[in-house]
Amino acid sequence: MAELDQLLLDPTRLAIVALLSAAEWAEFGFVRDSVQLSDSALSKQISTLSRNDYVDVRKGYVGKRPRTWLNLTDSGRDTLAEHLSALQSIAVKARSDGLRQPRD
Repeated sequence: MAELDQLLLDPTRLAIVALLSAAEWAEFGFVRDSVQLSDSALSKQISTLSRNDYVDVRKGYVGKRPRTWLNLTDSGRDTLAEHLSALQSIAVKARSDGLRQPRD
């Protein structure tokens, strides 16, 4: 059975990783606005995810303006898939157990 990932138990990190799973090299501002975080809060979460090889960070310029892009790594994608599978297993088991509960 798949196991829950400790880093993805945090709803903010889960939201970031889920968003990035549907994109390729999302711009920092887009991610920030989508998950409704401040720059500093997103930066802290991205540092944690990057340090654990869930997210790649690329910095560059658009014209003269600095930009940061984020991408979910293959390892991050695999971890997210396993985490979601574990959550689904928990939900299925809970429903099954609930159906066996005698009704008053």
